[in-house]
Amino acid sequence: MTHIDFATPATLHPTPGYSHVASVPPGTRLVWTAGQVPIAPDGTVAPAGDWEAQARQAYQNLGAALEAGGATWADVIKLNIYVVDTSALPALRAVRDEFVNVDNPPTSTLIQVAGLFRPDILLEIEAIAAPPA
Repeated sequence: MTHIDFATPATLHPTPGYSHVASVPPGTRLVWTAGQVPIAPDGTVAPAGDWEAQARQAYQNLGAALEAGGATWADVIKLNIYVVDTSALPALRAVRDEFVNVDNPPTSTLIQVAGLFRPDILLEIEAIAAPPA
């Protein structure tokens, strides 16, 4: 993996599983994904209302998108997570930790939205990765 420095400096608050800063060297190749939702490749939506199942499917889809771009979960430097409700954060964090490098977690932004493109979709996740050249 390209040398990436992840940091949560003492001058900022402690974080629940993400870094405040990711620094990549000049010339690093970057991969952006589109937002991924909990729809399986066959078009099946993860069960409505099931935060864990929906998060797991969205992260699996994100992994497939990263792979298509020549990246892996170890290369992820940034996650943007859009949710319709923040009440399930502990479950979402537990599922996230199944995929990301918990020793050097990516930076992350969580945004609560009024809704997504379908009422049965609870979240959408996108990533930026910095794979080796």
